[in-house]
Amino acid sequence: MNYNDSNSEYLALTKTWHVEDSPWKASQIYSLLQKNNISFQTMVEVGCGFGEILYHLDATYNDSTKQYKGFDIAEDAIQQAQKKHKENVTFHLEDFTRSNTFHDVLLMVDVFEHVPDYLGFLEQCKTKATYKVFHIPLDMHVSALFRNKMAPGRYEIGHLHYFCKETALSTLEGSGYKVLDFCYTNGANELPNRQLKTKLANIPRNILYPIFPDFTVKLLGGYSLLVLTT
Repeated sequence: MNYNDSNSEYLALTKTWHVEDSPWKASQIYSLLQKNNISFQTMVEVGCGFGEILYHLDATYNDSTKQYKGFDIAEDAIQQAQKKHKENVTFHLEDFTRSNTFHDVLLMVDVFEHVPDYLGFLEQCKTKATYKVFHIPLDMHVSALFRNKMAPGRYEIGHLHYFCKETALSTLEGSGYKVLDFCYTNGANELPNRQLKTKLANIPRNILYPIFPDFTVKLLGGYSLLVLTT
């Protein structure tokens, strides 16, 4: 799957478009925005899928004056998103990079690792909002290399590019974004319905991470990077 495909290969790969992860992702975004005292009236999500992250953020803020817009190029994803239509939460079957709209906050949640020309994509998006929030899977870690999980991930979840913390931040900075804050998110531990092998790997993660966070992430994986930029 990549951002240039208008079909829904991602739905075929994931079955649910990861909607079960949306409440957790929305809570991570909310915490980051609150921590940095970011207020907004308009929020847009690029690659919104079924739109559940925006719906959860709308419910969390509980302010009907805030406007949320989701963009995706997969028709059946937008059709699903529109089923829970609200006046202040709308969804658009459109390539966001061709939109002339400007927003207070732009969300890009687990998106640009799917885009063939991800640097060009980031360049096109950077002028379309004041603040940008990225959630970036950190696929590049020792465990994945030893278990040969890099290439299979290309076909299982459609990741075309692989990042560690340093390359993710360098990618954003090199594309003209100014990093204001970032933190790890612990999906391996906190997301629902984890497999047994993930639960077993969480034992050393839970022991090592409080003492050596960067080392643990690079060794064992299971984390993503949440980044706030301008």
